[in-house]
Parts: sequence; structure tokens; C-alpha cells
Amino acid sequence: MRHVDFSPLYRSTVGFDRLFNLLDNRNPADQAPSYPPYNIERTGENTYRITMAVAGFDETELSIESQAHALTVKGEKSEDESADKSEFLYRGIAKRTFERRFQLADHVEVQTASLKNGLLHIDLVRNIPEAMKPRRISIAADAVAPKTIEAQIAPQQVN
Repeated sequence: MRHVDFSPLYRSTVGFDRLFNLLDNRNPADQAPSYPPYNIERTGENTYRITMAVAGFDETELSIESQAHALTVKGEKSEDESADKSEFLYRGIAKRTFERRFQLADHVEVQTASLKNGLLHIDLVRNIPEAMKPRRISIAADAVAPKTIEAQIAPQQVN
């Protein structure tokens, strides 16, 4: 089954159009880029970490860009003059450029990025604005009844 029809869900949901469009427009599994390999992990209630294996790249050859619900990681390997002098019998470490894109949920921001032992760690945090957080409304046990204004009827005069 390669295609899922979400049209019945459009009738019963409101505001999830973006989610369904992302699912409809996703890359098929056979066309998805597989380089470089990565992990996505949840490190806390509102924190996440993306770890990418970028062996052979240093900080100057990597760029991270975050904009409008998208995180883009690019790697461009610079040419080494010393590599031209040697002849490879087998090249297992990839020396190709890459561009990996991640779709970020609302209010998810990049916090830090670090490169250690060939692994690029990108820490993300979800900052939900106070206005959008759920709030508890207390119920008063001794509710005050609304005040009613009563007018006194003026005594009628007898003529």
C-alpha cells in the first residue's frame, strides 16, 4: 500500500490541513535520502536531540539553518591537496556533500549544536507561549449569587 487517502479525515477535523498535507507530500521510502544516518530522540518532556553521523566533516564544512518549521543541515566537503597525492584502494568514508531537512513542529526551536567524535548533536526545545498553555480554572465552592436590583413600588395615592 503506497498511498493513503486522507479525504475522509478532512470532513471531521478542523485545523489539521497542514498535517495531512505533510503526510500526502512525504517522500516515498525508496526515494528518501539515506546519507548521513541520523537519530531523533526525546530527551525530556519538551526537549529533543537530533544526532547525525558526519564522519570526516569538521565545523567549517557543516551549516545548520532553521526557518519557518524547517531545519536544514548541509555538509560540503572541501578538497584536500594531500588527498590528491595518495591513491585510495577502497573509499568507505563518504566524501560527498549532503543536505538533510527536518520538519519542525510549532514552537520548536534549535537550542544548541555541537560536533564531537564525528557526531553532530542538535538540541531542540519546544517553547509553548503562556497564552497557549492549558490553564486550570478554579471553581468556587461558595459561588456568590448575582445581585438583583429590586425597585420598591411607590404607594398609590387615593384621590
